[in-house]
Amino acid sequence: MKKANLFYAQSGGVTSVINASACGVIETARKNKGKIEKVYAGLNGIVGALKEELIDTNKETTKVIASLRTTPAGAFGSCRYKLKSYSENKTEYERLVNVFRAHNIRYFLYNGGGDSQDTANKVSHYSLEQGFPVTCIGIPKTVDNDLPITDNCPGFGSVAKYVAVSIKEAGLDVASMCESSTKIFVMEVMGRHAGWIAGAAGLASEKEGDAPHIILFPEISFNHEKFLRKVKSCVNKFGYCAVVVSEGVQNRDGSFLTDTGGTDAFGHAQLGGVAPYIANMIKDKLGYKFHWAVSDYLQRSARHIASKTDVEQAYCVGKTAVEFALAGKNAVMPIIVRGKGKKYSWKIGEAKLADVANVERMMPRDYITPDGFHITEKAKKYFAPLIEGEDYPIYKNGIPQYARLKKVLEKKKLKNWKPS
Repeated sequence: MKKANLFYAQSGGVTSVINASACGVIETARKNKGKIEKVYAGLNGIVGALKEELIDTNKETTKVIASLRTTPAGAFGSCRYKLKSYSENKTEYERLVNVFRAHNIRYFLYNGGGDSQDTANKVSHYSLEQGFPVTCIGIPKTVDNDLPITDNCPGFGSVAKYVAVSIKEAGLDVASMCESSTKIFVMEVMGRHAGWIAGAAGLASEKEGDAPHIILFPEISFNHEKFLRKVKSCVNKFGYCAVVVSEGVQNRDGSFLTDTGGTDAFGHAQLGGVAPYIANMIKDKLGYKFHWAVSDYLQRSARHIASKTDVEQAYCVGKTAVEFALAGKNAVMPIIVRGKGKKYSWKIGEAKLADVANVERMMPRDYITPDGFHITEKAKKYFAPLIEGEDYPIYKNGIPQYARLKKVLEKKKLKNWKPS
């Protein structure tokens, strides 16, 4: 059999280091030219495979591929598109296998979160049924840090670093003005169900009185009266109060504080606006002048302040995914395993996609203080190594220089695809 081709795709919300994983994939595949002919990347994720829009990464120079390591966002384009089950829409799986067959793609590497690992797992089984087995390897990625089994998720360490630095600097700003001006600052961070990102902001609090004074987690039901008492106490004690709130903070009945009523392509609730909600509640009840900010895309695209640990892990899971595929492993995902010594260390392990797919890992209760408003020392020991080190991109005229791809598409061999 002639050498096979590899298909790589990015999925869901991107991160500042997902392209480091892509770099690991492509550079490792190029070192194995005896086994891999071409690496195709899906234009806009899995949709690129369905539409047969395959970027031929062989057309990109070695220098450009190397620069992916320091480039944020999804260089090949991502998407929020979830394949349905076989029984609901078998035509999508048929289309994928037909495209893979037409381009001799025997390896499928999917870089994403829990939904993406579910897709890779389904494709693995379906391709086998169709007599054209495709080796499917998941590559972990999510700023939410909510994938199970792995110690942490590539993409999280850098967003954790960003929010910790941001609240520390904003806290100093508010502290300098609180005597005669703003006394409240609220920063909203991502985290629909899990409070990992909000928790990481607690690293900025190195001694009593440091921001953030209050952290609001999705794992802890929001109590209005208790929260307002805490805010007033902080203002009385420190002169101001800095709050970090996860977008997914919930009421006692399990409803989100701010639910727009809509859902995304994965069926997740569309959230946003919890920072102004909290800030205005404080103003209405306590009368304090406030400012608020929503980190939004800034937190997950801030490559200029990425964690070196995160970059190295992101590259390594991409590299290992190719090695797993060439070793004949299938329907698995490389994971990060934390060492047991006092000094932080990590290595790569593996998990079955079936065990990872559609499972969300929440923050342990013992990572959150008894009052529900901050993180414990145990949590700090977990978070701290993940934000360690700096890995700056190359700057020119004061601006980071990021990869610019040609994105040359392979010639189509099949009829155009129309979603059913």
